Amino acid sequence: METLSSFPQGTLGFIYRVTHVPSGRAYIGKKVLYHQKKSKLTKKDLLEYEGVSGRRPAYKIAMAESDWKTYYGSHKDIKEMLLEGKQKDFKREILCLAESKKLLTYYECKYLFIYQVLEKPDEFFNDNILGKFYRKDFDM
Repeated sequence: METLSSFPQGTLGFIYRVTHVPSGRAYIGKKVLYHQKKSKLTKKDLLEYEGVSGRRPAYKIAMAESDWKTYYGSHKDIKEMLLEGKQKDFKREILCLAESKKLLTYYECKYLFIYQVLEKPDEFFNDNILGKFYRKDFDM
């Protein structure tokens, strides 16, 4: 999917899998297509509040496209490889689409548990799930 219009209407984000082809290790995560952007009201915007009683707002919230096209994941090892210019070593794929934040988190957890990412350190970069379950918990 190359543009936002390629996604079905109502899609908030997706679950992705990034695979480092030389090592075969993968990373599973979630990414939103839009994020909220807070911007200061312009003089033109402030004119709309003239004559209105009460405190006028100083900012407006707008939706902006996220960096989903160039995003590879948040894991430090992946980020280091990308800084070294190794984008061509990675294959990206979308596993699932979601319409809400709650479903996005649910589907991410579902795929992380299905693929047993914490139990397979040789296959996955992921080292925690929701900040509650850690790979180190399996190293007993």
